[in-house]
Amino acid sequence: MGELWPVPDVLAYLAGRWRTERSVRDLASGLEGRFEGVTSFDRLDGGGLLSRESGGFTWQGATRPAERTLRYEPGSGPGRADVRFADGRPFHALDLTTGHHVADHPCAADLYRGEFTVRGPDRWRTVWRVGGPAKDLLLTTDYLRGTPDA
Repeated sequence: MGELWPVPDVLAYLAGRWRTERSVRDLASGLEGRFEGVTSFDRLDGGGLLSRESGGFTWQGATRPAERTLRYEPGSGPGRADVRFADGRPFHALDLTTGHHVADHPCAADLYRGEFTVRGPDRWRTVWRVGGPAKDLLLTTDYLRGTPDA
């Protein structure tokens, strides 16, 4: 797995702007897509972060705008957060105190299993494996801390 970077304060670590690159593989069909954009983690009143991802998603030769919003709320300690969808529904817990975390999220009959790995002060990765009757996907996202004008 390589060297891990423990994160003592997950919200402080994530705050700011990250270049975001995601590969999406449909394991059933063999099709592949790619997302490229930016994720901004901005402070929320009362604590926590609002994560806004925006960019372009390319699938079968066509690129379309794509965006996603999540809430990262304070967890049971500074190295932990509770991740929620934009509407407040729970998504998963996140604990990066060791630099590595695995989370599950059941969605209808499908299961999303996410692996979070921190590689350094400016680099982390998520790998989501989505399996079930409706989906068979592998989503790998690399986050690189952006410069203020990136």
